[in-house]
Amino acid sequence: MTDSKERPARPYLIGVAGPSCAGKTELSRGLATQLSAIVLPLDCYYFDLSDRPLEERARFNFDEPNALDYGLFLKHVRALSAGLAIERPVYDFATHSRTSKVEQVPPSQFIVVEGLFILYWADLRSLLRTKVFVDLPDGLCLQRRIMRDVNERGRTPESVRRQFAETVQPMAALHVRPTRAFADLVIAGDNPIQKSVDTVIAHVELGLRNLNSR
Repeated sequence: MTDSKERPARPYLIGVAGPSCAGKTELSRGLATQLSAIVLPLDCYYFDLSDRPLEERARFNFDEPNALDYGLFLKHVRALSAGLAIERPVYDFATHSRTSKVEQVPPSQFIVVEGLFILYWADLRSLLRTKVFVDLPDGLCLQRRIMRDVNERGRTPESVRRQFAETVQPMAALHVRPTRAFADLVIAGDNPIQKSVDTVIAHVELGLRNLNSR
């Protein structure tokens, strides 16, 4: 995308936020492919609930910021932004627990941090050079979530609909959708993925040119 003169001296951080199943992960993967970037998903940082009965874990509100180990996440983002490697936790969504495994994440010139609340915390926003909000109507988000959770997380359609109505949609309205105001770019989650990737990369290239002109 850029020649060597436009490469950032320090890692360039891109934040991708938006409601559940709006298309954040697909956009992040597209950016990672085109930029040879690493992706750090906020979803990996949910607190471990293995000390609770499985039924209680299933009823837990995963759609509020306090459900996540933000302290560890911010520590890891700061380390990557300083060019250091991290050990990322591995979360099991089927059992709502953090596994004993970790994943080695090396530093990279481009880092995509992705998740519901990426634009929620001011100290995290201050580290991001390109801030993206992926938007999609609730009805389409629900359709995608049913497909994902049934196929990938062992849920039933009924349980997905109930969770969406009780916590996912209300918490998105309260905590996630208002953070759209902090975005540099708002991307429609049903856009062709290459169009969305190209839009974000154009903003990254502009950010790099601005940095190099200082």
